[in-house]
Amino acid sequence: MTADRLVDVRLDDSGLPPPTPEVEQERRVAIYDLLEENVFRLPPRGDVAAPPGPYRLNLAVRDGRLVFEVETEDGAPAHAFHLSLSPFRQAIKDYFAICASYFDAVKRLPPAQIETIDMARRGIHNEGSERLMERLDGKVETDMATARRLFTLICVLHYKG
Repeated sequence: MTADRLVDVRLDDSGLPPPTPEVEQERRVAIYDLLEENVFRLPPRGDVAAPPGPYRLNLAVRDGRLVFEVETEDGAPAHAFHLSLSPFRQAIKDYFAICASYFDAVKRLPPAQIETIDMARRGIHNEGSERLMERLDGKVETDMATARRLFTLICVLHYKG
């Protein structure tokens, strides 16, 4: 395994309402998949090399900003940065709306209609993930699969009940 990866991901969901079973399942699956396979590399900052990985990630929303706190595997601070949530708001809103439609459809619609909704859900998820990769440019080097899982976790941190 490469050192350019995450070995632990923690979400600060304090202050959020208890998640629905569907939201909790999304969270568990995203973290499991993320830890199974991911690319997470801290680039050098100026002339200073980034501490080597693997890394631990603490993800939170504070004061309306997305907070990434990255530590080395032994818990030493490696890098921290904040991202504005504004570029993600519409994608998060659309993602929650399409997920609600998807979960409802699974209960009552035929497979062809479920598949159509699921394709739309994946499209919105990809848009949010691409936006995340753009916002992480220069802060973290990652791949699309990792960005998709991180975007899921960002959505979880926005669950309002």
